[in-house]
Amino acid sequence: MNGNIKNNRELEFAVFCIESVAQALGKPSDAVYRSLAGEDGLLHRYIIPSYDVLHTQGKDYIVSDICELMAQKGVLA
Repeated sequence: MNGNIKNNRELEFAVFCIESVAQALGKPSDAVYRSLAGEDGLLHRYIIPSYDVLHTQGKDYIVSDICELMAQKGVLA
């Protein structure tokens, strides 16, 4: 899957995910960004490629899903 951001909608969604996860974890958004964009690449290997499906879900589901993946990968901010 190609995780390059292709348009403004995907960029806005990525920012929404980062900010929402940061708020849920009580962490700074820059720390969450570094965790998601880091070695495991959840931002570019999961969030962006899954945009078409994820953006149709509610905020609580998206945040829970991303936090669960971060925990599984050991990349919690």
